[in-house]
Amino acid sequence: MYEGPLQRLIDELSRLPGIGSKSAQRIAFHLLSIEDTDARRLGHSILDLRDQIGHCVRCFNVTANQECTICLDARRDQSVVCVVERPQDIVVIERTNEYRGRYHVLGGSLSPIQGIGPDQLRIPELRKRVESEQINEFIIATNPTMEGDATAMYLAREFKPLGIRVSRLASGLPVGGDLDYADELTLGRALVGRSEM
Repeated sequence: MYEGPLQRLIDELSRLPGIGSKSAQRIAFHLLSIEDTDARRLGHSILDLRDQIGHCVRCFNVTANQECTICLDARRDQSVVCVVERPQDIVVIERTNEYRGRYHVLGGSLSPIQGIGPDQLRIPELRKRVESEQINEFIIATNPTMEGDATAMYLAREFKPLGIRVSRLASGLPVGGDLDYADELTLGRALVGRSEM
């Protein structure tokens, strides 16, 4: 619809998650209107991100160093590992200020339909961590989806025989939620995962 570089930018922006064609068009025109130094700073930030950010050699969180700050923090409980699907899940858990252990990023969840098995995830690396570190508990924090549930069950089946205590985040009704608005699946999970008072 537009000419050359403008249309290419709109096309690339619309490939980003959560950005539709209209949002991509608004962003592209905004970038046309900002100062040249601001546009170049944005471009350099994207290039720096690709050049300087990698994965922690221990937990696979994103970091600019060999190991992330969480793995390097000696005050954290080294015996407890929270297993998540993606690095951005760590930020969500850290915001609670309730967890003081370490993490392990799987890089996704099991999905036989998409051809994702245990070896396509970072499960072999998790096994190596169990062998080399003093880990005695996993908290599985995969998404409450079929794939996330399958991943959690697989991890429990694989690591419980090794003496690892395996638990899963509770799921169910949100705080302040109304029963009228809960769907059957959410309400069912809340019933199954209920705790004694």
